Amino acid sequence: MTAFRYRRAALALTAAAVLPLTLTACGGDDSSSDAAADKSSSSAPAGEKSSAPAEGTPADGPFGPACATVPKDGAGSFDGMAQDPVATAASNNPALSTLVTAVKKAGLVDTLNNAQNITVFAPTNDAFAKIPKADLDKVLADKEMLTNILTYHVVGEKLSPTQLESGTYDTLQKSPLTTKGSGENYTVNDTSKVVCGNVPTANATVHIVDTVLMPKS
Repeated sequence: MTAFRYRRAALALTAAAVLPLTLTACGGDDSSSDAAADKSSSSAPAGEKSSAPAEGTPADGPFGPACATVPKDGAGSFDGMAQDPVATAASNNPALSTLVTAVKKAGLVDTLNNAQNITVFAPTNDAFAKIPKADLDKVLADKEMLTNILTYHVVGEKLSPTQLESGTYDTLQKSPLTTKGSGENYTVNDTSKVVCGNVPTANATVHIVDTVLMPKS
């Protein structure tokens, strides 16, 4: 009888020792499952991808390599230019100083500033520098010729990048110009590249180009 009691006591002690270990093992499995579930639920869905503009999609704002040279703030910045009419806005952009000089010599400042909803293809200083100095000086000294050239850079409506993809537009000079391209790459008359496009001013959209456009007639 005494031996039987000792045997029961030993079994009880063994059970008491094994039970916590079993519970601990079970608890560890649950914890691992919970952690895996949490990790799974916090992961992004497998099909979800970061959105990026598709290649060839027209830009919503200013675009092009020359846009990097536009001042970050002040009257010559994109925000500053958007507040002023186009001739005034151009005068605040250092890269357009030759164009501004030409516009003043032609007496077109008020004409451009008072026009509504126009597009100006604005040649950079480097674009004017492609013209031999003697020829450029001759043009700048001839108001009629200068006016003829400058008004050829102005279209009587605002042209978005989408409209530049393939179009022919009448200019204020009366001769048409053509545009083509996609995404952030556009040319005018097959020769002049848009290097900073879709720049807003108070009354115009400006597409800065790398070559002076010459009227076809």
